[in-house]
Amino acid sequence: MAAVSFSHITKRFPGAVALSNVSFEVRAGSCHAVCGENGAGKSTLGKILAGLQKPDDGEILLDGRPVRFDDPRDALASGVAMVHQELAFCENMTVGENLCLGQLPRRFGFVQRDVVRRRAVELLAAIGASIDPARSMETLTVAEQQLVQIAGAVGAAAKVIVFDEPTSSLGRDDAERLFSLIGQLQARGVTIIYVSHRMMEIHRLCDEITVLRDGQHVATRPAGELDEAALIQLMIGRRIEQYFPTHVGEEHGEERLRVEGLACLPSFAGVSFTLHSGEVLGLAGLIGAGRSEIARSIFGLEPATRGMVWVGGTRAEIRSAQDAVRLHIGFVPEDRKKQGLVLSMCTGENSTLPTLPLFARFGWIDKAKEISVIRHLFERLRVRAAPDAVTGGLSGGNQQKIVMAKWLAADCDILILDEPTRGVDVGAKAELHAWIDELASQGCAVLLISSELPELINLSTRILVLRNGRMVGEVSRADATQDGLLRLMTGLEPATTN
Repeated sequence: MAAVSFSHITKRFPGAVALSNVSFEVRAGSCHAVCGENGAGKSTLGKILAGLQKPDDGEILLDGRPVRFDDPRDALASGVAMVHQELAFCENMTVGENLCLGQLPRRFGFVQRDVVRRRAVELLAAIGASIDPARSMETLTVAEQQLVQIAGAVGAAAKVIVFDEPTSSLGRDDAERLFSLIGQLQARGVTIIYVSHRMMEIHRLCDEITVLRDGQHVATRPAGELDEAALIQLMIGRRIEQYFPTHVGEEHGEERLRVEGLACLPSFAGVSFTLHSGEVLGLAGLIGAGRSEIARSIFGLEPATRGMVWVGGTRAEIRSAQDAVRLHIGFVPEDRKKQGLVLSMCTGENSTLPTLPLFARFGWIDKAKEISVIRHLFERLRVRAAPDAVTGGLSGGNQQKIVMAKWLAADCDILILDEPTRGVDVGAKAELHAWIDELASQGCAVLLISSELPELINLSTRILVLRNGRMVGEVSRADATQDGLLRLMTGLEPATTN
């Protein structure tokens, strides 16, 4: 029996059709994957089911009954919850208050803080998360915020849960707990709709797979009938061959960046490395190991308390992002929405923010010159949006390309990439990998942070490993394996061979 039936769902936005006549069914108690490139309509479909958006045409059947939700509260009352890819919280409130929003326990007009805390502890414990309910949401990492959102959806006792890229910001251990939780939910009869770009997760968790492309339904098939190559071909309409970067076979140039004894307690300490022209240096570690903090420190967002940095052989004092930009250092942050983009601005305006002085003449912006550069950037990165489109309305992949475009326009000598392909589909990921390789081949020095070990191993010349804020090893490309890196990251002894 179908728990959810989508029948001829169509959703239009100004200048674009997000979904066109989409129909398929999701079996009760199954884990059903919805796949497709960024902009294919996956998240839009989930938002329609969860009451965040309304379809222009078509209907949804829940257990055979037509439903139409006015808002997420209506959907939740009917047993539908959603874990969103893009996090949305009241950041000035506590974890407990966010988890109890809409149902804050009151007595004589006052919130019962002890009840809020008890409920929050129960919800977090149900998914194995040890987060203090009294903490403010703004103090949490992206991964911790994602866990809070998952706890809220699971605790709502929904019959249908939509997971939209739930592991995009989770580490290995948290992701494993989520996978176990999904199995437990299915055992209780909960239906899971799982939206993800990660092929291994899809084939591990899902019974059936629905593929969307350009807002249209392409296929719904049992997961066992689709290997990775066949699934990718359905998603993007073409095959993607195994990508091998060209920069790894080329000679590296002069030293571009040197870090000695860098520390920003309590996040990290004693960090030293060099980065050369034409090199991609990988930075591996579990969440909380200090990777992002090192990147932010080098870029001047969280200035180091100890240590020295040299740029191009000259000692550099980087106390702000402006200092870093003047030294031709670019930074693609992990959280593109908070730190990489101004969502209310147009895509073109975001693309030229760091380089506006290049287009200024007598205090005025030369718009013709600026638009010419923007169009060239968008064509080069295959951005599927007009320069005057509002950035907040773009898919995650296109937003990430806009962040990349800023530093492509800045012609950086050093580029720091923190999770550059998080939440990006396989087609866009291949394009971004090729772009990183192209930059390195042209002499740019790249510091690459990624939680995806295959990505690090494939793109990096060598990989530095962090554990608990300390460097614990350096591995050459030739010697790098997922198992070996994980053992260094977790502190396990190296595997022995008989």
